[in-house]
Amino acid sequence: MKTVVVTAYDVDPYKGSESGMGWNFIYQISKHNKILAITRKNNREHIEQYIDSYNIDASNIVFYYYDLPIWMRFWKKGKRGSSVYFYLWQLFMPIFIKKNQLYFDFAHNLNFHCDWVPTMLWVFGKELIWGPIGHHPKIPRRYILSIYGVRAYIKDRFVWYLKKIFWSCDIFLRVSKSRATTILCMNSSVNKMLRAEKGKCIIFPFVGSEKPTINSEKEINKIFRVLSVGRFVPIKGFDVVIEGFAAFWKTLNKEERDNVKLVLVGKGPLEQKLRTLCQKLGIDQAINFINWIERDGLAEIYASSSLFFFGSHEGAGMVVAEALSYGLPVICFDNYGPGEFVDHTCGVKIPYSTYNQSISQFSYELNSLYRNQNRRQTLAFGAINKFSNTFDWNTKGFLLKRIYENTTFKDNMVVA
Repeated sequence: MKTVVVTAYDVDPYKGSESGMGWNFIYQISKHNKILAITRKNNREHIEQYIDSYNIDASNIVFYYYDLPIWMRFWKKGKRGSSVYFYLWQLFMPIFIKKNQLYFDFAHNLNFHCDWVPTMLWVFGKELIWGPIGHHPKIPRRYILSIYGVRAYIKDRFVWYLKKIFWSCDIFLRVSKSRATTILCMNSSVNKMLRAEKGKCIIFPFVGSEKPTINSEKEINKIFRVLSVGRFVPIKGFDVVIEGFAAFWKTLNKEERDNVKLVLVGKGPLEQKLRTLCQKLGIDQAINFINWIERDGLAEIYASSSLFFFGSHEGAGMVVAEALSYGLPVICFDNYGPGEFVDHTCGVKIPYSTYNQSISQFSYELNSLYRNQNRRQTLAFGAINKFSNTFDWNTKGFLLKRIYENTTFKDNMVVA
């Protein structure tokens, strides 16, 4: 077995998204390697509690907990300053490793997934796996400016051009690209911005999920329940979900409307705006807002739903993998994020066009899936197969094993 130092900023086995991904990657890697895992101190309690509570075999994992001195982090509160702190956390990582005299065969810089923040693990001269890394593309102007206003548009563009400065000017980022043996990219847009050396990049989406403990095979229920999950922020596109559902719902007769529901699970600063939109469209009686709940509580909601509607413009989408694991067909934009996770066997992708045309197309597809039960059932089976072959953590663990066995992949892009 090789010994691997893995740096993972966010690790929490009780959570989904970034936190859960950090745990699952470390656990899968540990099946075939000895792991020296470095994460933040605030993750320690949940990691140790989870290992003890579920009797997890962590014999190949040694956790180290590292944070910057208090005088370098007193200003960090919640999400405020998290990106700056993450940059500094990476920058001073080699000092922590040397201080603790950690000896390893090669290194893996795992998350926050920012492709504009360098890894400093190259200083040890070992083989280095970097990623999965990535970014959220710009939200298309027509899907943000007139919907969320000038302030949201400027904020989105400011963040994008700030990242471009790092891609162009950060010397540490250039060295990271040069010295990394393998770069795992969460979608195909990453290397277009990084422009790394040919042969280094592998498309390896960080999203994944466990196989549900309840029956995930979908039955055709009387209630046609459309589900969407995420934070209520502009990039998640919940306005598109609501508008598309409303256009579809209004084509139904009264009896049909009584059996069609939209369930929105999440929270965030746009919640009231979205509730007001539902009232304006006259569909508030057909929509159920559910406050954000932990992943265990989502199981029954996923299992009782008919399909998953994801209007997000982001470059990833952990909830897509979760939806597929429950046999939910996914309807989404054909973009660099969920659009690369979904194909014709498990869902429907809508190309970007005008805002109104997108709403019409989503409405049309919802209507088609509602009325064509055979198509919906076929896509449900395809969703489970897609999950098993691509997003199941055990499958991803096997693919990671291949990468670890040959960190000098010569294929330019390998889709995992």
